[in-house]
Amino acid sequence: MRVLLTGHRGFVGRHLHAAMDARGWDVTGIDLADDSGDALDLFRTDDTRYDLAVHAAAIVGGRASIDGSPLGVGTNLALDAWYMRWLIRTKTPRAVFFSSSAAYPVALQQPGDVRRLYEEDINLAYMEEPDASYGWAKLSGEKLASYAEAEGCRILIPRPFSGYGEDQDEAYPFPAFIQRAKRRDDPFEIWGSGDSTRDWIHIDDLIGATLALLDDDVTGPVNLGWGRATSFDDLARIVCTAAGYQPQLKHRADAPRGVHHRVCDPARMLDHYMPTVTLEEGVRRALDA
Repeated sequence: MRVLLTGHRGFVGRHLHAAMDARGWDVTGIDLADDSGDALDLFRTDDTRYDLAVHAAAIVGGRASIDGSPLGVGTNLALDAWYMRWLIRTKTPRAVFFSSSAAYPVALQQPGDVRRLYEEDINLAYMEEPDASYGWAKLSGEKLASYAEAEGCRILIPRPFSGYGEDQDEAYPFPAFIQRAKRRDDPFEIWGSGDSTRDWIHIDDLIGATLALLDDDVTGPVNLGWGRATSFDDLARIVCTAAGYQPQLKHRADAPRGVHHRVCDPARMLDHYMPTVTLEEGVRRALDA
């Protein structure tokens, strides 16, 4: 299996690369981070044909980046558009486009009862307001994927919810919480009111689900998550209890916070993969790392 993997040094990319290597696949990785190349240049000029292409390259950086650099993350759209053009030009038979839970309408993620998000909640014929320019880029990327599919490329579109792991950049909430607990911060800082919720999925399960969906030749959008709503206050309590202390929680109303609830319905994923790393186990691994 000859595979092109963009963004192979990123959080998802490096774990996916390792998993593909373990399968004996011939993986060509490309990433600005290690001077292996610029995916945008490759999509514009290279005509190499692979058995599978996986596009994980993107400008990311957590909530502060999404809210603070909208034009920066918006440039992902250009990268995604050239990816789809490259898939068509090279007649690549199988592909993965990593979308995001940020593509879901923000109107479905407001305060009140938690509403699980279903794949069908995104209607590409009538695209509702997603989460910031990052969400627009991912939503538009899904629309562009439909054009590549019409030309014969079979595309899997994972929509990961809140992915996390031991080696994730501290710009994201989970590793930031882990570092605060390791320092035994008291008070323990939480951005926002603390009662907003997320659906956490460990990187091992995110990668395991993606490969299982590829093995079963699944196409189209698939939520990757547990369907478990965990508030940031609850995450802080889980992390601090595992670290062996109980600090006061300090909420920062002035900090970026994102949508209020973001929880998936994982039924489509569960037809092909059952996650194994609970949030409590993921916290223990991160504290021990």
